[in-house]
Amino acid sequence: MISRFVTFAASLLFCGFASLPAHAEWPDHPIRWVVGFGPGGANDLIARFAAEGVSKRLGQTIVIENRPGAGAVIGTAFVAHSAPDGYTFLVGAASTITNSLMLKDLPYADSDLVPVGMIAVAPSTIVVHPSVPASNMSEFVAWAKAQGAQGINWATAGNGSTPEFVAEMLKEATGISITIVPFKSGGDGVNAVLANNVSATSEASIVVLPKIKAGLLKAIATTYEKRISAYPSITTTAEQGFPTVQIGHWAGLYAPRGTPEPIIQRMNAELQAALKTDEVRGKLIPTGIEPAGGSVADFVNFTKTERQRLSDLAAKMKITKEK
Repeated sequence: MISRFVTFAASLLFCGFASLPAHAEWPDHPIRWVVGFGPGGANDLIARFAAEGVSKRLGQTIVIENRPGAGAVIGTAFVAHSAPDGYTFLVGAASTITNSLMLKDLPYADSDLVPVGMIAVAPSTIVVHPSVPASNMSEFVAWAKAQGAQGINWATAGNGSTPEFVAEMLKEATGISITIVPFKSGGDGVNAVLANNVSATSEASIVVLPKIKAGLLKAIATTYEKRISAYPSITTTAEQGFPTVQIGHWAGLYAPRGTPEPIIQRMNAELQAALKTDEVRGKLIPTGIEPAGGSVADFVNFTKTERQRLSDLAAKMKITKEK
């Protein structure tokens, strides 16, 4: 009698567990990739091209969500404090590293984010309005010095962005006077140069090459270590005698700390696979963007090395933290 009761109770318990819904396999609803800059900038465009390829592989929509402001601090903080459930990621840039080097009282810690994978590297190009009487570095420096103590205005994508580091490198290497004018995105900064409201900027090839080809901007030099594959006629700063003015844009994926490791590894695998497809490469490479690859560990190592390099650069240039 007792054994029959135990058997009956066990069968009820089993039926109860069987009736519970199975844990859904990730991802079972749309994923957000947050960009800390406005639409039209390098990170925004790279994110959209890459997300399209990854979305197809995951079988789930990836939504690009722009949260610009404060040199990407707003978007970065949003992701850092998001639930680590695998549905919110940050498309980081140099500012993901440099903000903690240049800004005080950040609303997050570097450790609140974990690297997932590198997306792409974009050569940066110094550009000016066509009315500026300069076509190379020597002419650009001479023109800037001719402006006197007031110098020139320089557009950036906010504190700690790649264009700001280029400006600091130029000041260190040439002695020209530059006034920084921060915008919410690289695209906004380029638009200011197009309107001749700002003298110059340095932006990723994906943003400026169409304008250069159309004659709307003049290219002075690329600050990358080699010429842009899609536009090799633009010489490098090193080739023109300014080897210390060297930096490139990059975009990489981060997740909130605590995101399950299997999700991080899966996202990395699908990202790297998407970057090898003809579809994604066919959209990135013609714009001068080089798709990147590698494991989570590769991106962790890159982040550590870049942080040290830029930290040394900030110290050399006596860049102090701002509130």
